[in-house]
Amino acid sequence: QVTLWLKKIYVDVPIPKYEVNERTVDILHKVMKCNVERDRDLSWLIEDMKVQATKYEAEAEYWQDILGESLGLSVDSLSKEATTDFSDMVESAMALEVKDTSLISFYCAINEMTSELFQTKSINEEMEVVLKTLTKNLPSALMLLKELEEDMKKLKESQEAENAKAKSRSKNFKFLKYKSKDLKIKIREAEKKLIATGLDQSLMYETLVKISEELAALHKEIKPLKKEVKSYHDLPP
Repeated sequence: QVTLWLKKIYVDVPIPKYEVNERTVDILHKVMKCNVERDRDLSWLIEDMKVQATKYEAEAEYWQDILGESLGLSVDSLSKEATTDFSDMVESAMALEVKDTSLISFYCAINEMTSELFQTKSINEEMEVVLKTLTKNLPSALMLLKELEEDMKKLKESQEAENAKAKSRSKNFKFLKYKSKDLKIKIREAEKKLIATGLDQSLMYETLVKISEELAALHKEIKPLKKEVKSYHDLPP
């Protein structure tokens, strides 16, 4: 079915190459069904329009015969003004999309268009109010936007400065860390050299710190004892 449909579509032109598998054939089959249904609908619409055109032609001939036989009116017998009026009436009927040229149809169409005109006018008035409000608020909005842009610029500059400071601090920290490590190594080497020369271990930094802590603890313990001794000193002999 798909192959026959493609041949019908392309007629004498070669069918474009495509990968033949279940998926592509299924997609083409769906497209074929839509195309066939659309062609069928169009053919029905064309046939209906042909029938309507035939009816209109028959009705036109009928009224033309009546006007010609009963009233002796024809297109050639009408004055230029009458022909112009008839043309205007036909154009108006087509523009208003009325089913006939009766006054009722014209009045209904005109009323409907008037209603649409008032509705459109009302919408335009509302849009004008909104536009005026926007135009009124536009300078303040632009000023606010300008201030925001300046704040963003300052914030960006401040952030760049902070980033530069952070980068510098990070570089200094790395340098100090490296320097501290280097000093520790040098201190250990110096301690080893001092120990090798016979330096007393009690004079080493760690030992002195430990002794200082112990001394502070002893001072803390002695403080209440001193107060107690002082109270005895105040007694009479």
